[in-house]
Amino acid sequence: MEGILPLYKPAGMTSHDCVFRLRKLLKTKKVGHTGTLDPDVTGVLPICVGKATKVAEYITDAGKAYEGEVTLGFTTTTEDASGEKVVEKAVDREIRREEIEGTLRSFLGEIEQTPPMYSAVKVKGKRLYEYARQGIEVERPTRKVNIYSIDLLDDRKIFAGDRIRFKFRVSCSKGTYIRTLAVMIGERLGYPAHMSSLVRIQSASFSLEDCYTFEQLEEMASERTIHTALRPLEAGISYLPKYSINDKVAEKVKNGALLEIPSHLAETAGPIAVESEDGTALAIYRRHPDKPGIMKPDKVLRNDQ
Repeated sequence: MEGILPLYKPAGMTSHDCVFRLRKLLKTKKVGHTGTLDPDVTGVLPICVGKATKVAEYITDAGKAYEGEVTLGFTTTTEDASGEKVVEKAVDREIRREEIEGTLRSFLGEIEQTPPMYSAVKVKGKRLYEYARQGIEVERPTRKVNIYSIDLLDDRKIFAGDRIRFKFRVSCSKGTYIRTLAVMIGERLGYPAHMSSLVRIQSASFSLEDCYTFEQLEEMASERTIHTALRPLEAGISYLPKYSINDKVAEKVKNGALLEIPSHLAETAGPIAVESEDGTALAIYRRHPDKPGIMKPDKVLRNDQ
């Protein structure tokens, strides 16, 4: 069995929980997820099965989109609704729509984030959440991420009350912590804040509309049609620039040969999907670090044909 299963991850499960459950449903051990989603978060989680596990990292590296909710009024230990309350300050003024929209726009482009203590980022070989559970505070590395778009999903003109909530949609690069973004939004508005809900609506080329729930998959498994939920390996890397080659070159690619960078991809800095004339993905290539105009295989996807 081979392909990518676009799963709708339910609340209350880790990404690993989902993999464990799918291994049983699919009756195969070669199953991997494409990036950690916190247990409280729902939405798009592409799952790679069989040979498609080779492209998992490229789906993880692709852009993501989310719909989240910010609550102004207090922060939490985890920066989301599951944590304990830390700092509290009632919202003591009305906030106009224009101020919130301007605040959201101020995050467009490259920003710096410090990962929350309750996260899977490793420091000195240990995940931050392991330190957090022991009550140990450690210095966290600041990272640069990109916000491609961010929009307010609320029709109100004026926001009022001791605690104010509003939803937003954001498209961003990998590594962006939306709960940290919610806290940052609150800070710029002058109040402690946390992320009160979050749904991932897109990961690489997969959207909510593509996804199957566990209930649907269990029914398909009982009807022995679960294989129809799998999308081809190529779907996971459809966002990458492509280079089509003939059969003669394809044999060399399967054996890891170096290739000249085609003129139409001369300015491409990231990975390139090399495919046969019928659209079958054969390998992922990158620019050679030492040989100008040459690219080398990052990962051969099909070398057993």
